[in-house]
Amino acid sequence: MTGTASGSSSAGVGGVDRVRPAADTSAVLGIPESEFTPRVRDAIMKLMTEVDALRQELGRTRKRLEELETEADQDPLLPIFNRRAFVREMSRIMSFAERYGMPASLLYFDLDEFKGINDAHGHAAGDAVLKHVARLLSENIRESDIVGRLGGDEFGVILAKADEAAAMQKADVLADLIRSAPAEWDGKRLSISCTHGASTLKPGDNADHAMERADRAMYERKRRSASSR
Repeated sequence: MTGTASGSSSAGVGGVDRVRPAADTSAVLGIPESEFTPRVRDAIMKLMTEVDALRQELGRTRKRLEELETEADQDPLLPIFNRRAFVREMSRIMSFAERYGMPASLLYFDLDEFKGINDAHGHAAGDAVLKHVARLLSENIRESDIVGRLGGDEFGVILAKADEAAAMQKADVLADLIRSAPAEWDGKRLSISCTHGASTLKPGDNADHAMERADRAMYERKRRSASSR
């Protein structure tokens, strides 16, 4: 899950424009200060100060809402989408692909023997492996693609503008990368392997069906691999 939000240098917190100091009522109202009584001037200055404070509070509220949205979408352990947000983004890409006649595909990765890492080295080591895999996937896809954790040791990648052949090729590349790049933890190198599947996102499809197909493809590949040993 990547992307940054940058604003203009003249913008305030949370997208609210900075407010000039409430020091000149004539600049705001267009009326010379000499026409105000001291009492009216004080009342206006107080009101301007309160408006300034409200705008700053609005900016803080908007920033907090943005933070909460990020927290709601992000996996609690990894800096990528959680399953709910991943499915939402997949539905969005599917609608876009259907509307413009562009291909899109889903990749499904399941880490092999992940339980063995937890059992042998502890859950902290398992967490390090998950973070390592999330980083590998995130750093080796395009900005238009989406990566998320689907649960446990399973990850998904949505490839925009990728047909079945391109999706399988990319899945093989990512799987080879995971196998060839051990995770570092507590001075140890933890080797990882994975099984993967792919599914083309079809017109009129829905996210659940697409994920079921990719999941079946992954488990069929895992079954063939086990039977060939």
